[in-house]
Amino acid sequence: MAASIFLFLLLLSVFSTVVVTAQQRNSNITLGSSLSPTINTTSWLSSSGRFAFGFYQEGNNFAVGIWLAGIPQKTVVWTANQDDPHVPSNVTLLLTTNGGLSLRTAQGQDRSISDNPGQVSSASMLDTGNFVLYNSKLEIIWQSFDSPTNTILQGQRLMAGGELFSSVSEIEHSKGRFQLRMQTDGNLVQYPAEPPNTIPNAYWASGTNGAGDNVTLNLDDDGRLYLLNSTAFNIKTVMSTSNRRLPTNGTIFYRMTLDVDGIFRLYSHTLDRNSNWSIEQESSINKCDPKGACGLNSYCTLMDQNPVCICLPGFSLINQGENTKGCMRDENVENCGSKKKQFDYRMSTLENTEWEDINPYSSVTSNSKEECGNACLLDCNCEAAMFENQLCKKQRLPLRYGKRTLGGSRTAFIKVGAPTNNKDTTETAKEVSKERKKDLTLYFLIAGVSFGACVFIFIGISGILFYRHRALVYQKISEQRNIGLTEEMSLQSFTYDELEKATDGFKEEVGRGSFGTVFKGALSNSQRLVAVKRLQRMVDEGEREFRTEMRAIGRTHHKNLVQLLGYCHEGSQRLLVYEYMSNGSLADFLFKVEQCPNWNERVETALNIARGILYLHEECETQIIHCDIKPQNILIDEYGCAKIADFGLAKLLKPDQTKTFTGIRGTRGYVAPEWHRNLPITVKADVYSFGIVLMEIVCCRKSLDMELAEDEVVLVDWVCQCFDANELGKLVTNEEVDMRRFERMVRVALWCIQDEPSLRPSMKKVVLMLEGTIDIPTPPSLTSFLSSI
Repeated sequence: MAASIFLFLLLLSVFSTVVVTAQQRNSNITLGSSLSPTINTTSWLSSSGRFAFGFYQEGNNFAVGIWLAGIPQKTVVWTANQDDPHVPSNVTLLLTTNGGLSLRTAQGQDRSISDNPGQVSSASMLDTGNFVLYNSKLEIIWQSFDSPTNTILQGQRLMAGGELFSSVSEIEHSKGRFQLRMQTDGNLVQYPAEPPNTIPNAYWASGTNGAGDNVTLNLDDDGRLYLLNSTAFNIKTVMSTSNRRLPTNGTIFYRMTLDVDGIFRLYSHTLDRNSNWSIEQESSINKCDPKGACGLNSYCTLMDQNPVCICLPGFSLINQGENTKGCMRDENVENCGSKKKQFDYRMSTLENTEWEDINPYSSVTSNSKEECGNACLLDCNCEAAMFENQLCKKQRLPLRYGKRTLGGSRTAFIKVGAPTNNKDTTETAKEVSKERKKDLTLYFLIAGVSFGACVFIFIGISGILFYRHRALVYQKISEQRNIGLTEEMSLQSFTYDELEKATDGFKEEVGRGSFGTVFKGALSNSQRLVAVKRLQRMVDEGEREFRTEMRAIGRTHHKNLVQLLGYCHEGSQRLLVYEYMSNGSLADFLFKVEQCPNWNERVETALNIARGILYLHEECETQIIHCDIKPQNILIDEYGCAKIADFGLAKLLKPDQTKTFTGIRGTRGYVAPEWHRNLPITVKADVYSFGIVLMEIVCCRKSLDMELAEDEVVLVDWVCQCFDANELGKLVTNEEVDMRRFERMVRVALWCIQDEPSLRPSMKKVVLMLEGTIDIPTPPSLTSFLSSI
């Protein structure tokens, strides 16, 4: 009996040791652990050292991600905050109980990576490439496998409704130009990254639509990529290496990645060799297949199996250093309604090319290609025509998704301008000669009068030069005076040294955006707190042009605009000095508080923003289109008043400020549809962005929240569904609101986000509707449009 008890206790001890060892192996990162990009530990390794989680360098910046650390060729397989992955060198990555994984700036501001999963007890970097957070019961409450970026690892799955985005480049892992979506209808589809995600825009699909609403994409340890439905039935094998490989016993590692060029590939790597990744299979062998491989008004062709973007005849690259950005006309050939032609026209022919099959404004039957080309040539509204099967489709620019095909039956005609012919030139010369003879006597008269006026002009010039000399002396003296004497009169011109001293060497960073980095400072003469913004990626302008633009912005004055106090234009340095806003941004006000701000505060905030935009559009001296209305660009002062920031800066930015391949300005989720269609941008683009922000204010949530139920993830979709079903109460979360005013604000938001710009109200009308001054008709339903995405 004693022997039995001893044996039982021995087995229990061994079992406990194994359990504790396993727990330690999978829970090797404790609460309070931290990482830094430049100090001490920069990453956490998995138990075998195969994978690492932490900071990695991208050019001059840092990002947080997961990569294979055990091979010479560093391969990033997951990136945190793919929309904006770059972080400064002075941040710290912390593992905390309530915040989970979060980035903390030098000023103590936290930015969540794990989306606050709950009470965290520990974390682990697993040998599968999955970074996980545990609760006290060692249950996984968050894992990187649930939010893939551009890669699926073996043992990982892409859930229904999930998507992968390609990277911008091989060395920069922010969101690129392509996406792979596991749709809720069971179809795995590739699209350009920019919506709409409709069937005509797809360039690859698994063909499994209708297979169910819970289909997942899976990658097994044997390199098999397949689709699984909710009953665990394999409905389709997408890629596989099993037909030519024996069991690997774990010596070969697989990954599937949506690459920069828009093609997803299955890779393998032999772990016990110092070799590179090998391509097992790819979704397409033609690198021109992805739609969006080339920009607007250009088409893709292969040279040595590599894609090259070629402009339409009569067009040149927008960005000579990057041919994927699209092309623009060398000359303007639009002359409808013009009484005097400045150009002759000809039709340039492109054979064997395919383009997006958009709706033409006119389709006519043509017996031949020549007849189609002539029909477009004689139509001043026609800029391009497509001929196929005796049908001639007249179209306007831009053309997109172009690529060269072999043996295609479609012919494209492009209207290009040409210099006037010799006959026109001769006739024009004769007319000019006659005009010169008629004006000959006038010239002599002018000469006489001019001679007589020389004395007066000389005296005038002398007086002006004397005055300017005195004015310049006064200006130099004035610029040396402190801001307390001048800030009420005009913008103050600061030196770089003054602003460096005011910010204590640009020590305290309070914000970072697409335009630059913002630092807190204090002016030495008055100790007034200011926000100093160091601008980046500015156009090359002369000093006079920059000062003129700054003073134009400085003349704007409205209680709902952040006041510009001064600027610095010294060498390559461009800095702006704003009033300091002590309560952060609207994003902080709405999304970073435990309890939603009360309803009345949110209503007043929405009105403040609308009035600020109205001033920019209609009431200031020069109409200003903001181009980037979003919560991060709306700041809150010490009294809780919302003010719009970064207005008037769009024209100072370089054309490639944003990373989207269409060259648009703004932030994904808030950008109006016309940006993606290369249509003229008007104030209605700001109205659309305000509509998205208004929805976020009303519902007190982000426009995209992956933690919510599937039908609530996209705020626009959810609001439209609730409005159409007359169930707006579902949008209210644990608070008391004025439902009549709630519905009014929802109606305004739905009008603002109409797909057609002409249907959106002006900001003046928006303000009147929000104030209740005018009635709001029922907005057109967006449900049919959204259901097609």
